[in-house]
Amino acid sequence: MIIARNFRSPRCNDEIDLIGWEDDTLCIIEVKSRTSRDVKPAEAAVDRRKQHEIIKVARDYLRHFDESCQWHFDVVGVYYDQHESSQPVFELFKNAFSVS
Repeated sequence: MIIARNFRSPRCNDEIDLIGWEDDTLCIIEVKSRTSRDVKPAEAAVDRRKQHEIIKVARDYLRHFDESCQWHFDVVGVYYDQHESSQPVFELFKNAFSVS
């Protein structure tokens, strides 16, 4: 169940695309869209710099929850085929990165 979209922290410049619950785990989700996998896959676009920004915003969001709350970072790749009018293809990468 999605509980927040485009969450911005007043302390950070970045945002979290989606936040939602999967059972008792809070999922902090970065969404990347691409028209091709040729140059750089969507999940590769969430590099160390981007992870650092997401982590900063997530820390601010997580202050609203009990410290025992389970959570993780996911990345969703959305691929649109520019030559076809078919539906986009979604790829979910659970636990895509961790706080280190």
